[in-house]
Parts: sequence; structure tokens; C-alpha cells
Amino acid sequence: MSDQLERFIFSRHDIRGQMVTLAESYRSVLENNQLPPPVAQLLGEFLAAACLLSTTLKFEGLLMLQARGQGDVPLILAECTHHSDLRGIARLAEGAQIDSGASLRQLIGPRGALSITVDPRDGERYQGIVPLEKETLAECLEDYFTQSEQLATRFWIESSPDTVGGIMLQVLPGNNAASEEENRDAWETAQHLAETVTAEELHSLPHEQLLRRLFHQLQPVALGTANIRFKCSCSRERSSRALIALGPEEVYKLLEQQGGEITADCQFCNTQYRFGRGQIETLFNAPPPTLH
Repeated sequence: MSDQLERFIFSRHDIRGQMVTLAESYRSVLENNQLPPPVAQLLGEFLAAACLLSTTLKFEGLLMLQARGQGDVPLILAECTHHSDLRGIARLAEGAQIDSGASLRQLIGPRGALSITVDPRDGERYQGIVPLEKETLAECLEDYFTQSEQLATRFWIESSPDTVGGIMLQVLPGNNAASEEENRDAWETAQHLAETVTAEELHSLPHEQLLRRLFHQLQPVALGTANIRFKCSCSRERSSRALIALGPEEVYKLLEQQGGEITADCQFCNTQYRFGRGQIETLFNAPPPTLH
């Protein structure tokens, strides 16, 4: 059941949900991010949340969940694609002092903001941003959906050094599977039931069993399972396109500054792509311009 996401609905009410558990994919991300334990576990929460949110994608593309600020951890970013490929990073400020009990808002620091970006392969990118005003990621995400999407949404996310587990519940607008009063009562009940979940259950209990344990009285119906994996989308081709976008004059200046070889490092997986003079000339199909 590790590295899986389960989608479900309550058959008699306008509520949907997702459960996710990450283990190997989470550890693979951490191998590329040498982080203090509190920040590593917070990155795990972002990874789980990105998986939960990615189920809203109805097209080819990816979803990015990001927090930025001016604190000891100025950036946390997690991405999940429609193929359930997952990657993430966290950045520490120079000289950062990480308190083991620090909250998300304290770590991100002043002017903190949470953003969700939907980036379809075909179509326009959409981004929603809210101030980072609550202490936990779950609370900040609930704020986001209240302010930006006007959808009642709740999250329960628990991260440990080895695994992450999470649940998302959301009201479905306009389905009318039940009356307004019945849906309201079911939403209250679902939240109360989800509040009973423990970290151990989120980390280790099979999703089918956990679904029955928590929500059997609301008659949940499983809609399918997705297998999550760590996979970075970097490539030599993408690095080449980035250099081409800079233009020949800037690239040849950079080549001289770096002693005849440009190195492009992927922030997510630490892969290095090296470009010598001959490869740069091939990119531009021409010898270097005269630099002034």
C-alpha cells in the first residue's frame, strides 16, 4: 500500500475524498535534499498534499504546491503530474537555525505565501495565492480553498522520517445526491470521523481498511488507486532549451566565465548536465559571436 493514492466518494452525499501514503518516493526525494528532520518532514507534508491535490487534474500536466517567505526556510515546493510522478525541494537560508518545534509559518518567515499552480501541457497556467497565516500546512490549505475556490475542504496529514500519510475531504458543489440539509449533516459527520484518525493509521493501515474504519456509516465507494513514484522531469533537452532561450551572446559569455564548460544542475535530483564549447556551437548551429 506504500506510495499509493486512493480516491473515493460517499455514494449518498456530495462529498469526495482521497487518501495517500508515501514511503519510497518520499525517501527518494529526501536523498536529494539534505535537510534537518523538521524541514524534511514538512517537505513530506507538501509531497502528500501535492498528490492529494493532483487528483483534480483532468488533463495532462502538473500541479505545484509552493510556500515562499523570508525565513529560515524561504522555499518549499512539491510537484505531482497527472501520471502521479512526484518530486520536491526545500531550501534553507544561509545560517538557518531550525527549531524542532517551529511551525510552517515560523519556518517560512515574514511575507510568507502559499500558492497552488496548475500547469497544463496544453492551455494556460493558473495560479492561486493566499497569505501564509496558519501554523500548519493542513490549515493553510483549508484557508486556500475557502478564499480562492470557495469549496469546503479539510486535510489531515502526518509525516514521519520514513513515511507520510494524508486524507483530503471536499464538498462537491451541485451534484445534489442528497438534500442540502443531509449533505450538511454528512459533511459534519465526515469531519468528526476523520478527526479520529491516528498518525500510525495514516502511515501503516491499508487504504481499504482505513476507509472502512473511518467512514463505513457514510457508505464510501472506492474509485481507483494510483501508484505514486519519484520521477524528475529534468533532461538534457530541457537544459539545452534553457540555454537557447538565453541567446548565443549570453551563453558564450557564461561559457568563458566558467572556463569553457557550462554546468546545469537540477535542483530536484542533483543531476548535472555539462555543455562544452563544441556542444554550445551545435546548439546554435554557429561559431560564437564576437563578444564586446
